[in-house]
This record gives sequence, C-alpha cells and structure tokens, in this order.
Amino acid sequence: MTIETDAVIIGAGPVGLFQVFELGLLEVKAHVIDSLPHPGGQCVELYPDKPIYDIPAVPVCTGQELTDNLLTQIAPFGATFHYGQEVTTVEKQPNGRFLVETNQNTRFLTKTIFIAAGVGAFQPRTLKVEGLEKFEGDQLSYHVRNPADYAGKNLVIVGGGDSALDWALNFCAANQDGNPHKAESVILIHRRDGFKAAPANVTKMRALCEAMEMQFLVGQVTGFEEANGRLSELKVTGSDGITRLVPVDVLLVFFGLSPKLGPIANWGLDIERKQLAVDTEKFSTSVPGIFAVGDINIYPGKKKLILSGFHECALAAFGAMPIIFPEKNIFLQYTTTSPKLHKVLGVESPVFD
Repeated sequence: MTIETDAVIIGAGPVGLFQVFELGLLEVKAHVIDSLPHPGGQCVELYPDKPIYDIPAVPVCTGQELTDNLLTQIAPFGATFHYGQEVTTVEKQPNGRFLVETNQNTRFLTKTIFIAAGVGAFQPRTLKVEGLEKFEGDQLSYHVRNPADYAGKNLVIVGGGDSALDWALNFCAANQDGNPHKAESVILIHRRDGFKAAPANVTKMRALCEAMEMQFLVGQVTGFEEANGRLSELKVTGSDGITRLVPVDVLLVFFGLSPKLGPIANWGLDIERKQLAVDTEKFSTSVPGIFAVGDINIYPGKKKLILSGFHECALAAFGAMPIIFPEKNIFLQYTTTSPKLHKVLGVESPVFD
C-alpha cells in the first residue's frame, strides 16, 4: 500500500521535529521517517544528558529535554512517525509527485520532501576483526533492543563511552537487584584505562570490579574462537602484548555512530562537500519540491546551529506552499494573535483589552 501525503520529512532530530511544527501551522500534516528507533537524532543518540545553552529563551536543556519539548509542541499536528527505517529511493513521478520508499518497504507518494537528516544516517562504527561480522544480529550487536536477550549470558562489552559504561552497569546492577535481565557475567574491554564517560559511572564500574561483580580489561579484540559455528571466545591483546582468551556468549560493541550521506547521494541532488546545496529563499535543493534544512544543507554563510535549522524550517514550509496548495494565497500569521492558528494549535484565543 502506498501512503499519499503532502509532505514527507526525512529525519526526526530537533530540526525535523520543528519542520513538523512549521508545516502544521500551515495546515500540512507530515509523515516523518528516521533510521533511528526513536526521535531526537544526534541530540538523543550521542549526548542525551549533555547541556545545550543556545536555544532561544531556554537558558539550558539537555538533548532529551529539547526533544521531549518539541514532541509536546508538535502534538496538535498529528504527524505520523516511521522509526527504524531508512529512505532508499526517491523518484519523481510524471505527475510531479515523488515516490519515496524505505528499506522496510514503506511507500509514500508525496508532493514535497523535507530532508532534515542532520549529517546523514547514523551507522554504528564496527569492530574490525576479520570474520566476526558473520555473528552480527545474533551474538554480536551494536545496540541493545531488548535487555532480556542478555539474561544469564556471559556478556562482553567493548567501548569506553557512556553507552558502554551505562550498559555494563545496567547488567551488573541487574545481578545485584534480582532483575530478570541480569547477565551471568560482564566483562568490559577498552583499549586504554581512560573513559569518555560520566566520571560517576567510571567510579561505579571500578567499584564493581573491586567487588568482583564484573571485570575490566585494557586491550583490544584481535580475534575469536568458535565452536560448532558459534562464537565462544574472544582473543584480547593487552597493552603488555599478551593475547588472552575471554569466554563470550554475547558481544556488545559501542564505538559510537558514524554519519553517512547514504542513499541521499543517489537522488540527483546537487552536493557540495557531502552536503546538499540549497538557496536561502526557501531552502530548496536543486530539485523543486525537495527541501533541505539543518546540518544536511550548505549555502554561503551556513552555520551548523540548531537555531539556524529552526529558521530554515520556517522558510522551507512557506516555500513549499505553492507546490502543496497551488490554489491558495498563503499569508504570514502570528501565533500570538491569529484565531485561525489558535484553532490549529488547539488553544483558546486570548482576549486583549
């Protein structure tokens, strides 16, 4: 089945979410596609708890708080979200609309497309050990979807950032608290005895090691052993040059995420330095009907700031109106005084003396 819509937004980060708002004010309901399993984009995936200080009228907020507030703000507009999907195909149709398809076989026929993909689709940085990739999706994972999958397993976690420490502590705490997600054992491996993680969590991890609740090894995974087609042991080479065998049932790797332009590069759009070239009147790409906002675009004087992306969303929404509603005259209205916008937002119009 093909979903017919006026607008498809690619990317559910802060800029993509605000694009929902700007389109909503103009009575356009959008479908939003994101390769991540949740909204927030880079803000949530990479630094959900780190403070952001340059959002107007918000002295400080975290990436997660910003995302939550944006979701509240756009709730009246009823956008439909399609998470965990990557757009693979964009084809212009004879009638001027665009056929959009995802890797989950979701199809859209849309009048306009708004690319708010940040710096591209995020892909996990992989552990480079020859042959190990055959265990991916079974014994090797780069994210945790269901913690219950690790219950009673000998778990090895590789990485030195917040995600690696958080999950190591989670599964160790489960051991102590009787949580059904508890792992049988937890071994954390990092290439050095230093972490890019919250100091408090590093302290907790070291305390658990002292209490023999988990292990921490300084070294790198350089190979593996298998038995009956299953991953059974990892070869870990330490800073002393000695390679040790570590038993493993499940391997979790957290090396961070790498942004890639991905299929966008094949959509026939003008690209400069791996970004989409746009005008500064309506932030249209080289293909009419396809707009690009946020970090994915480039133009003279471009600044990669969230607030710049918000500004671009407003102009892109108005720029799309002649395509979405060619028969309408669209006028700028203010949310402070417009009864029409108050109705759209579901709020009462104020009474001024």
